[in-house]
Amino acid sequence: MALIALSLGTLFYVVLLVVNAIAILHEERFLARIGLSQSYYQNTFGENQNSIKARIINLISAVRTLLRIPLIAINIVVIIYELILG
Repeated sequence: MALIALSLGTLFYVVLLVVNAIAILHEERFLARIGLSQSYYQNTFGENQNSIKARIINLISAVRTLLRIPLIAINIVVIIYELILG
C-alpha cells in the first residue's frame, strides 16, 4: 500500500512541476520565438482553430491565466509540508 501512496505523491509532484513550468513561460522571450505566442497565432489567418498548435497555445494561456493564484497557494502548502514532514 505504501508503494501506491508513494507513486501518487510522486505523480502529484510531477504534475505540480509541469504546471509550474507552463505558468512561468515568458510570452515574448520564449513562446514568441517558437511560434506559440497568443499574439503570433492571432495574426495568422486561414489556419485551423482546432489544430494541435492552437490547442497548445490555448492550454498555455489558460494555465497562465487561471492557475496563477491557486499555484501560489499549492506551492506554499507543498513547501510547508516539505519543511515540516519532508
